[in-house]
Amino acid sequence: MKGIILAGGTGARLYPLTKMMNKHLLPVGRFPMICYGIDRLRKAGIKDILLIIGKASAGLYLNFLGSGVEWGVNISYKIQENAGGTAQALNLAQGYISPQEKFVVLLGDNLFQDDLTPYVVAFRDQPPGSARVLLKRVNDPKRFGVPVFDPNNPDLIIRIQEKPKKPPANYCVTGIYMYDSFVFEAIDQIQPSARGELEITDVNNIYAELGRLQFDVLRGWWTDAGTFDSLQEASRKLRGLHP
Repeated sequence: MKGIILAGGTGARLYPLTKMMNKHLLPVGRFPMICYGIDRLRKAGIKDILLIIGKASAGLYLNFLGSGVEWGVNISYKIQENAGGTAQALNLAQGYISPQEKFVVLLGDNLFQDDLTPYVVAFRDQPPGSARVLLKRVNDPKRFGVPVFDPNNPDLIIRIQEKPKKPPANYCVTGIYMYDSFVFEAIDQIQPSARGELEITDVNNIYAELGRLQFDVLRGWWTDAGTFDSLQEASRKLRGLHP
């Protein structure tokens, strides 16, 4: 199984730090943010990793991570030329993923405590053409994509509502997704959102409508380190840890 880390984007919420470099290279604890996602994939037995990055900081990634040999992984790179959304970035992985091959996708600013291994094992047992997402119970679900669970099958999500005013649950969909190559067919079916981007929530809702979207719930802490507050929180939690 392979891993893909989406590490492009402008990082507007962390400006002016992101004027100097991509947000996924900002320090969290003792290491750049990107290192923790690589470490989580490696510990789950995933050593072939594709980084989708923006061209502005491509040289910095290559200088720091190189081929990944120092981290015990094999890193490849693809450049996202323009900020066309998370699903557009994921679509660049075509060619890296073989037909029906399963893989794990991480948003590079998602930092978390859990070992991915049991979730990866569960996904391996799912039928082809299905997907798995990881959820987390949160106090403020209005800020996130929120799952609507199937009342007839507690293991399935029937829809994800993006930033709902009245959330149907106290869970959010984190930036940890598991797919096979069917995801590229799903991406071809969606249209740009109101902000002109291809949204990963729309992709996941295609799986949900087909009854193919399963989930697990993270047990440990999780944060989206995309704001100054969450970046500080992640640094406190990861201080002293060595990926």
